[in-house]
Amino acid sequence: MLTRTAYLSDFCLVWLGMKMLDEEKTPIAEFENLKVVFETKDGTVTGVEDISFSIYPGETVCVVGESGSGKSVSSLSMMRLVEFGGGKIKGGKLNFQKQVGGKIDLANATQRSMRHTRGNEIGMIFQEPMTALNPVFTVGRQLTEGLRLHKNLSKHQAKLRAIELLDQVRIPEPKNRLNQYPHELSGGMRQRVVIAMALACEPRLLIADEPTTALDVTIQAEILALIDRLKRETGTAVMFITHDMAVVAQMADRVVVMYRGNKVEEGNVKDVFENPQHDYTKSLLSAVPKLGEMLGKKYPEPMKLVGENKKITKPLIGTDEILLDVKNLVTRFPVAGGLLRRTVAQVHAVENVSFLIKRGCTLALVGESGCGKSTFLRCFNRMNDTIESCKVEGELYLDKENILDKKTNVVPLRAKVGMVFQKPNPFPKSVYDNVAYGPKIHGMAKNKIELDEIVIKSLEKAGLYEEVKDRLDTPGTSLSGGQQQRLCIARTIAVNPEVILMDEPCSALDPIATARIEELIYELKENFTIVIVTHAMQQAARVSQRTAYFHLGSLIEVGSTDKIFTTPQHKLTESYITGRFG
Repeated sequence: MLTRTAYLSDFCLVWLGMKMLDEEKTPIAEFENLKVVFETKDGTVTGVEDISFSIYPGETVCVVGESGSGKSVSSLSMMRLVEFGGGKIKGGKLNFQKQVGGKIDLANATQRSMRHTRGNEIGMIFQEPMTALNPVFTVGRQLTEGLRLHKNLSKHQAKLRAIELLDQVRIPEPKNRLNQYPHELSGGMRQRVVIAMALACEPRLLIADEPTTALDVTIQAEILALIDRLKRETGTAVMFITHDMAVVAQMADRVVVMYRGNKVEEGNVKDVFENPQHDYTKSLLSAVPKLGEMLGKKYPEPMKLVGENKKITKPLIGTDEILLDVKNLVTRFPVAGGLLRRTVAQVHAVENVSFLIKRGCTLALVGESGCGKSTFLRCFNRMNDTIESCKVEGELYLDKENILDKKTNVVPLRAKVGMVFQKPNPFPKSVYDNVAYGPKIHGMAKNKIELDEIVIKSLEKAGLYEEVKDRLDTPGTSLSGGQQQRLCIARTIAVNPEVILMDEPCSALDPIATARIEELIYELKENFTIVIVTHAMQQAARVSQRTAYFHLGSLIEVGSTDKIFTTPQHKLTESYITGRFG
């Protein structure tokens, strides 16, 4: 027979268990008939038409779709940041279950209330780290500010917590990084700082907007594991926006598919992957590269979209003519420290690199974040000159001319060596003027007829002309993300360069847009030499004849792509290719 004390104890346990179950059934975040519009000079543009879905404690909801589908607009609405970008919540509710105070509609909350919620109960990892980081404040100040404000930690406690967070996101020498500024870190390291800031206060809802696009596969795996552990240990709800369907398969409990501002499909991850219902979802999954599809193929082949299996592509081998000769290339960045911010050390981003690039060849540069890939790439068109602290030594010959010579005129050089950046950056001009800009300043057209011909041919080579031929006068920024990237490629090839540099050109694109860009790269190889930085191993296998692996600023191994991926000579290369690195 139970005593009164035992009975009460059992009753409390049952009550507590029921309460926890109820909390699990109560969503932390609800999008209820959300509608967001943007007022432009051409009229009202609808960013999100009518979106409804919920996110429960300890659940990851992955939101996927093409660029411009409304994924990021939805997340920015929950944070009430969409208003700062010209957006307006026109209808619907944004319900959020606060730790104290119960459910509130964030769509009608004051900005004062939102300042307490943002960064504390709702954390956000932005796709572009420089959007989230203040360039005039140190990493340490930006990490500790939220901790001191929301968690009432002392200066010393906040510093210790900041070091712990930087260590969790795998930033080397975390104590020293606190005194550095964002511009002193690589893109991958900056992204990891943003992730650390978002996780700092252990939020109830974590919104991750393409958090791993700038990270290599090894760091990506560790960050995803960190987010997953946070979710399981604290019950954090996660809204994960991504283009990477492999990440969706790994992280998602449920999937929401968006297309042109609307939700077209929702379901658990298994059902969506095995039995997609909407045509767009089917196309999205069909464009996902298959494991091992490039094995046994000596030369790269483009990814085939659905319905293109019968398309015949001939292998592009390249030539034996040497176009670029890199000799003992070194790039250094001074590290400032102390009260007067004097130079106390030198960081070698690229350490004594030498190799040859042949005309008509596509070279892929791979390696973990911060290994020097992008810094090395920017040497080819002297973009590192824009960074005052960067020191470049060595020789880099293009057509037997040392382009690192101080006497070299960088304006014609950058016409010969074009560049496509990770994030599409069309000029604030029309589609036509974006492409025509380069030929105009370089005097490549004698009249309007010749200029029109250059623009049309460039857009055709970029696979964009048929999509934009009736709206050449519309702003380039009005195009989708994939279209903007192809517009930037058209702008690059309009000046007829010898070399095209590409820094993660597909990282921000969905699988369908990625397949189109890769097919375009394959076609461009007939006329151009291409050097591409990528974190996607499968992409390197599909587009490049040769692959170079960088580690901590050093060139570890370079060779034909099929040999690098199947029989690497160095243990570090093997570990990275197989995902065992770190």
